[in-house]
Amino acid sequence: MLTWTDLTQDWASAFARAKRRFPNLDDGDMPFLKLDRDRFEAYLAARHNLTLDEAREELRDYLYVEALNRELES
Repeated sequence: MLTWTDLTQDWASAFARAKRRFPNLDDGDMPFLKLDRDRFEAYLAARHNLTLDEAREELRDYLYVEALNRELES
């Protein structure tokens, strides 16, 4: 599975892909969200009307899909 550290290596690209799945993300918040996965999960929950547990699960699912996409591209 893709880790948070893996995801943040190319944060601008990863954030753009995340916006396709989570359309309420705001570009202005992008630089600050990279710093902390917990902060990103809380932000995701607030912006998409999810509980924190739901946001964590959504992020886990997203990381899994991103890992699959990377494997296919290799």
